[in-house]
Parts: sequence; C-alpha cells; structure tokens
Amino acid sequence: MSAPSFTPSPVPSVPSVGFNRSGRYDSVDTLRGLAMVWMTVFHFCFDLSHFGFWPQNFRVDPFWTMQRTVIVSLFLFCAGLGQAIALHQGQGWHRFGRRWAQIVGCALLVSAGSFAMFPQSFIHFGVLHGMAVMLLIARCTAGWGSWLWLAGLLALALPPLAQHLLSAAWADAAPLFNSRALNWLGLVSRKPFTEDYVPVLPWLGVLWWGLALGQWTLSHRNHWMSVSVPRMLKPLAMLGRWSLSYYMLHQPAMIGLLMLVAWVVR
Repeated sequence: MSAPSFTPSPVPSVPSVGFNRSGRYDSVDTLRGLAMVWMTVFHFCFDLSHFGFWPQNFRVDPFWTMQRTVIVSLFLFCAGLGQAIALHQGQGWHRFGRRWAQIVGCALLVSAGSFAMFPQSFIHFGVLHGMAVMLLIARCTAGWGSWLWLAGLLALALPPLAQHLLSAAWADAAPLFNSRALNWLGLVSRKPFTEDYVPVLPWLGVLWWGLALGQWTLSHRNHWMSVSVPRMLKPLAMLGRWSLSYYMLHQPAMIGLLMLVAWVVR
C-alpha cells in the first residue's frame, strides 16, 4: 500500500495558518501520515507472519482484510484531496507529469521487488499501479464538479454487479476479465492471487469522492482544510509530505531487520 497523494502543491499567494512553507495543507498531510503509520504496523505484522514469528491469515481473516480496506481508502481519499488542492493552486500538467512518472517508476520497482520475493504472487497491479491510472483519470475528470459524487458511487457499485453477472449471465466472459490483461479494471468474478491488488474499480470511487470533497471544501469551507494541526501531530504531517519515499523504503528496512533477527535466532 502506499501514500495516496504524491503531487506537491505550489506555494499559494496568501499563506494561511494550515499551510506549511511548501504550500501544502498540514491537515491533509497529517491524515496521510496517520495512514502511513497504520500501514507500517499492518505491514510489520504481515512480515512477522511471513517469517513465521506470528502466523496469521492476511488473505481471509476479516480482522486484517478490513484494516487493509480502510488503509487503502485513506490513501486514495487523500490522493483525491491532494488533486483538488493541486488544481486549486494552479498546478500544470508538466509538474503533474513529473510526479506521475515517479509514481510509475516506483510501481515498476515494487513489481520487480515483489517478484524476487513472491514469484508466484508478485504485485502486478498494486496500489501504486492503481494510483498512476486513477490520478490520470481524476485529472481529466476534475471538471465534472458535483457529478463526481455520482461517478464515485457508480465506481463502487460496478465491481459487485460485474461479479454477479460474470458468475451467471456473462459467465463466458469471466476468463477474459479475470485475466491479467483486464483484471486491473476490477470487473472480476474472483480476485487474482497476488500480494497486493488495487484495481481501478471500485477504488477510483474513493479517489473521486476525495476529489469532490476537496473541491467543495476549497470553494465553500476553505478554513476547514487550512486549520492548523496541534504541535504533537506535526511529525505525522512531515511523514505525510514524504509519503512516496517512505513507502518505498519502509518495507525493505523492516524485511531486512526481520531477516537479520531470523538469522540470529535460528
């Protein structure tokens, strides 16, 4: 999983109490930082299970699957908020494209790293892959305004509808939509066997809702988003500002540490 928004925002012309010097909103970065901490705990527990220190079933146990759903939702919701802020502050396609290319590059590294560890279930379309596609869609549909709420609802509703149809009336089409060529859409009758799977649908709906709320808030209740966070939460805001770098480094660091512990103990 990853940080939901990686697009930095230019400095606004009139600073507000909730801005840091880079022009980002501390409240959004703090929410993203909270998701990063939760993700770290989740991944550490997963790593403990992987190395046999604390066996858990992360694929089917609701205690873990629900946490993953909430964490990914927080990331993508913040990604939508971040896009609303970037557009509100006039971020152009050049700057967006530069950051987008970084996300794509990191997604490829995640695929390569996961293939080395899990060749049978490597990550071919995880959170960074999904975010790269969804951010492009969000950028192109930002002008939909309040229709983004309805679009988000439809995005959330389509996968369970497709699952029903592919298991019954459209069963002949199921192998095509379940294949790696199309399962990134999310219109599958069964989830692929992979370590991380964040298809465009239904997750685009969460990002669209974040974008819609961000646009509405910036237009009507700007002070909500620009509120200053307490000093004790500033480290979370800092973490949220470096979400992509942290995401790429935290797992290798924890895995390396646990490999060392396993070598010493065993």
